[in-house]
Amino acid sequence: MGHLLMVESWVGSMSRLLPRAIREGGHEFTFLTRDLHHYLRSAPEGTAHPLLAARNVLTADTNDLDALLPQVERLHHVLGFDGVLTSCDYYLPAVARIAGHLGLPGPAPAAVEAACRKDATRQALSAAGVPGPRYAVCDDWAGTAASAREIGYPLVLKPVDLCAGMYVRRVDDESALSAAYRALADFPVNARGQRRSPRVLLEELLDGPEVSVETVSHRGATHVVGVTDKSVGGAPAFIETGHMFPAALAADDAAAAADTARAALAALGLDDVVAHTEIKLTAGGPRVVEVNPRPAGNRITELVRHVTGVDLAAACVEVALGRAPELTVRDTGVHSAAIGFLVPTAAGVLERIDGAAHLDGAPGVLETQLARPGTTVTAAGSNNDYLGHVMAADAAGTGARARVAELLAGVRPCVVSR
Repeated sequence: MGHLLMVESWVGSMSRLLPRAIREGGHEFTFLTRDLHHYLRSAPEGTAHPLLAARNVLTADTNDLDALLPQVERLHHVLGFDGVLTSCDYYLPAVARIAGHLGLPGPAPAAVEAACRKDATRQALSAAGVPGPRYAVCDDWAGTAASAREIGYPLVLKPVDLCAGMYVRRVDDESALSAAYRALADFPVNARGQRRSPRVLLEELLDGPEVSVETVSHRGATHVVGVTDKSVGGAPAFIETGHMFPAALAADDAAAAADTARAALAALGLDDVVAHTEIKLTAGGPRVVEVNPRPAGNRITELVRHVTGVDLAAACVEVALGRAPELTVRDTGVHSAAIGFLVPTAAGVLERIDGAAHLDGAPGVLETQLARPGTTVTAAGSNNDYLGHVMAADAAGTGARARVAELLAGVRPCVVSR
């Protein structure tokens, strides 16, 4: 049995998947947070709160690494940790530093820090010759405007240190660039109270389908679990509207995406990590969008599990403990699995979701999750703003995405203005 230190988490699906994987693996965890109320505010209905499974729930300023390291060292002396992990992007670098400080398994801190900074990722991949878009790293408005003119519109403006697609925007001219730049500048502190960098990343707009490559790296070997496709909407934002695993790709395209992901991980020096690498399949070949040194979000890990039997949350736990994860594919009776999200387009209050009743017991449905009436709704600007999802399977082929689209076509959120 291993004892893991979990430093913060999301309040979404991975906050439940990781505790489940820890428990099913015969392990236990201590939870460390700077703000316990952040998690208590969103306790899931109908199930026990994930934190009830913790051996200990402790508080510390997880944003102050200099103070945190000696405090965690004292905790380690008393409680004895075998590994450290998190499911929150904003604490991945801290977890890597803690693991290194305590002599516990984990990826190199510098590699994780580079993967969690979009500007550093882009620079490392470019230096290693891993294909990506033309880009510029900009420290002020004058430099941003000048770089945009040099690269040429249309462009993508990105913050270097946010996640879930927050403030990532397509810009077609300098007026749109200015508006996107100002909106990002007005968000100086992230949701976890960490001050953001004012630096922005400009990239050429890549054309082609987007996929993600799910990998597990351990002791120098990277195993590709598979390739997931994704649909994106909400322009000028880039909101993920759905995924299917496995992606319906030609074998050569899937292999090229996998090879590109491996090259990106190697360029960053990432090992002993479950990773989610996003790639555009352009006419000129695969181009890396970003590298995430943690399991995929948006329930992609569950799509993978339904199809292959491989549990990426469990792999994350085992790798954090320094153990070789179980990655054997088995016949689950599911050939493809897909998820589609309800993306709100207007602000107000959710009055009801019409058509939801027909989802219960519908053929192929694996799970549904829908927002409750009375939920405050904002027009979606990132992957944090969904009103729910539907997941479905196809036992015979790659029809899961079409099945999800069919199911969602009969669902209509009714949002009333305040």
